[in-house]
Amino acid sequence: MSLTRNAEATAARTADSRWLELLARAGFIGYGIVHLLFAWVILQIAFAGSGEEGNQNGALRALGAQPMGKFLLIAIAVGLIAMAIWQALEAAVGHHAKRGKERLFERIASGVRTVVFLWLAWTSIKVVQDASSNSADQQEQFSEKLMASSGGRGLVGLAGLVLAAVGIGMVIYGYKKKFERNLKTNEMNGKTRQTVRRLGMAGYIARGAVFAVAGLLIVVAAINYDPEKARGLDAALRTLRDQPYGPFILALMALGIAAFGVYCFFQSRFRKI
Repeated sequence: MSLTRNAEATAARTADSRWLELLARAGFIGYGIVHLLFAWVILQIAFAGSGEEGNQNGALRALGAQPMGKFLLIAIAVGLIAMAIWQALEAAVGHHAKRGKERLFERIASGVRTVVFLWLAWTSIKVVQDASSNSADQQEQFSEKLMASSGGRGLVGLAGLVLAAVGIGMVIYGYKKKFERNLKTNEMNGKTRQTVRRLGMAGYIARGAVFAVAGLLIVVAAINYDPEKARGLDAALRTLRDQPYGPFILALMALGIAAFGVYCFFQSRFRKI
């Protein structure tokens, strides 16, 4: 028991370290840049028929192609790794202000964020190494193999349901403004708080909508045995584009994703770490 308490105390001290806080706050800036680029990719898909991959991977590729892009990708990767360490510690010993099921939910959410930040950091590094393949193609190939296995279609369908549930959860999270609990709202003036609230709501609702549509497409792909539709965010965006008024719907989503990117910049300053 004492070893467990010592481990938790060490993790807590690490989580409270100044250097980790600074790197995590810098990571939010990088995370915001990724979402602004993601919004740009969505607009390209909507109106220019872009072949760019319609997800964060495509956004990182777009950044890597710019002057100084690889340097920025390395900086973003460092920040994202710091954010992953912070969230991993939160998942292990954090969220003491909450109790019971609420604390358990927050710790699970921190665990999920850890995986997301590590994946984005890894993708950034692979882009710098010019070794990052198309993640949508990889997902399609993996889905095809999985569907061909016994019980595979059920697993793909379950993954789609989980992704759709996460998306719906994001929409509810944004609509109810629950993100404000993680912000130092007492340090904001009235105008700043209103701006951050609107950006957060628009950002979480837009992200949630994209994830929900992607999840539903994966479920449909599993039912119809169509791996081409199990390409995650990329397939969701391109399917929406081909619907009546699809480009305009994508434009609204792009605005929401861009709003989340700007919201991340405010998180860099006001997030509780």
